[in-house]
Amino acid sequence: MITETAARLISDWPLGFVATADADGRPNLSPKGMFAVIDAATLAFADIRSPGTLANLAVRPEVEINFIDILSRRGVRIGGRATIHERGTSGFDRLIGAFEGSWPALQPRIGALVSVAVTACRPLASPVYDDGTTTERSMREMYMERITALNAAALGEGTR
Repeated sequence: MITETAARLISDWPLGFVATADADGRPNLSPKGMFAVIDAATLAFADIRSPGTLANLAVRPEVEINFIDILSRRGVRIGGRATIHERGTSGFDRLIGAFEGSWPALQPRIGALVSVAVTACRPLASPVYDDGTTTERSMREMYMERITALNAAALGEGTR
């Protein structure tokens, strides 16, 4: 079951890392940026350019997806069984509405939607919290400073 906390995290930080395996068990990890929580038991993502992910899911539909709040270094692990819905199928037509407003320029390039029947939803937290003294606030402040500096450097507004 997708918890409210997990659904909020996915909405706020929609970059998910999708782990699959091929027929021989070789792993594949692929970032995806278009996710929708369909209901408490179903998550979906858009396939735009992931032939390896789809090929793996066709032979091994088990999947794990990790979402991370990069400021707090907390996240969620979603496990489940995937079903591929190609464009033009009833499954695709049923799910596409959940992606309305997500990256409109990419919508025409969606070749398939993948629904995941969720079997596990577990929290993730960085080991930094294990010391009992690190707070989420201190992590957020530290990483926000870092992101601000990295962004300024990338825009040519500062030095690294």
